[in-house]
Amino acid sequence: MSRLVINGYHRKNRINKNIYGHFTEHLGRCIYEGIYVGENSGIPNEKGMRKDVVSALREIRVPVLRWPGGNFADEYHWMDGIGTRSERRKTINTHWGGDVEDNSFGTHEFFELCRQIGCEPYINVNLGSGRVEEMQKWIEYMTFAGDSSLTRLRKKNGQEKPWKLKYLGIGNENWLCGGNMTAGYYADVYNQFQTYVRSYGEESVYKIACGPLDDDYEWTDVLMKKAANNLDAISLHYYTYPGVNIEGQKGESIKFGESEWYHTISQSLKMENLIRIHTGIMRRYDPKGRVDFIIDEWGNWYNPEPGTNPGHLFQQNTVRDAVTAAANLNIFNQYSDRISMANIAQAVNVLQSVLITEKDKVVKTPTYYVYDMFKYHQNAILLDSYLETEEIGPEADRIVNMNHSVSIGDDGKLNITIVNFSADTSYDIECEILGGKADEAEAFILHGAMNAHNTVQASDCVKKVQFYDYKMTERGIDFEIPPRSVLLIRL
Repeated sequence: MSRLVINGYHRKNRINKNIYGHFTEHLGRCIYEGIYVGENSGIPNEKGMRKDVVSALREIRVPVLRWPGGNFADEYHWMDGIGTRSERRKTINTHWGGDVEDNSFGTHEFFELCRQIGCEPYINVNLGSGRVEEMQKWIEYMTFAGDSSLTRLRKKNGQEKPWKLKYLGIGNENWLCGGNMTAGYYADVYNQFQTYVRSYGEESVYKIACGPLDDDYEWTDVLMKKAANNLDAISLHYYTYPGVNIEGQKGESIKFGESEWYHTISQSLKMENLIRIHTGIMRRYDPKGRVDFIIDEWGNWYNPEPGTNPGHLFQQNTVRDAVTAAANLNIFNQYSDRISMANIAQAVNVLQSVLITEKDKVVKTPTYYVYDMFKYHQNAILLDSYLETEEIGPEADRIVNMNHSVSIGDDGKLNITIVNFSADTSYDIECEILGGKADEAEAFILHGAMNAHNTVQASDCVKKVQFYDYKMTERGIDFEIPPRSVLLIRL
């Protein structure tokens, strides 16, 4: 019997809802076919946006959406994506398969998508191949309410009032595809660019600097040393490559066994150490913790599915992905005093997507149902809690058997999320609540075979279902969590 102790007396920080954010890029079928089909499509749409996709994203309360990339942002020039669609420039998407980009989805379409979803826009500007003037004019076009040539152009293109834009990323992966810059050089260029970020609305623009890849702690150190006073947050990119040591491949998304199961989870759980060390470095230069930490690209990255365009990064999504998604969201919750946003890659049809589309059909992936279960943590108060764990797995990939987080919402309900990483063992848990007493519970679980996944032909193989294997007690609640599962209990 493992013990879970929840200290209701110790309310910590509020969990920023933007931890549950998403990422969209002009990559493969993410935007086109996945989100945007055009107003003349036979697929039901509103102003070109797929109604089924928008509805599904609204259901999980997507709070913030990052666009246009990603690598695509480093070659994106916003003027290509405004005006009459048939007259927009056609460009080459050199990063992702060499597709011809017709720019029919641009600034106006992105803000319309955010309006339909009900989320905040997060725009990543082009520092890699762009210019300061280009960024400055884009911000004016989007957010200035006065009378200028650019605002007249915006009105001519159909948007009378300025949009509200809070989140602005300045550069993307500038240590590689965004210019092959050193940390010091990027910090200097960032300082130049951010100087010309004007806040035309009532709210100041929240400036996000390109942070490190994985464990590049020197990048964080140099960036904080040279630019900490000029930024609001720095971003981390961390992907899990479960097969990286197998002939240089990233591994398969469906065809894997128990060893790959544990290796993937062990790699994914490294996220916690990355957060701890990077934020520790940030504290040296920012002892009051003013600068936030963001993980605006994360998730599992496998070999593309056989028979698909390798440049489109389409992969399937299994119970393994649900488990690692839940594990990371629990970690983000536990460190939500420093993390202000996270954006899983990517929303539709690319990498660890929450949705997969095929013509007029949409499939909710196992990862989607994790976001549906965890949405109750958004803006809730993190509670102090402790879960007894043990080590499991093969010697090379020893991991804890479970992780968790607990919050209390403004509705007074307690939200407990627990992940069981074991491939074959269930655990009995005795939960004690200090400072409160629960009189009723509602619970949901997602579990199944490690390779189980959803397709158009079988869309409900993996989904959340109600969970009844619990017993209310004087102390709190006792329950058994099966292997390979994600559990939500609301008290």
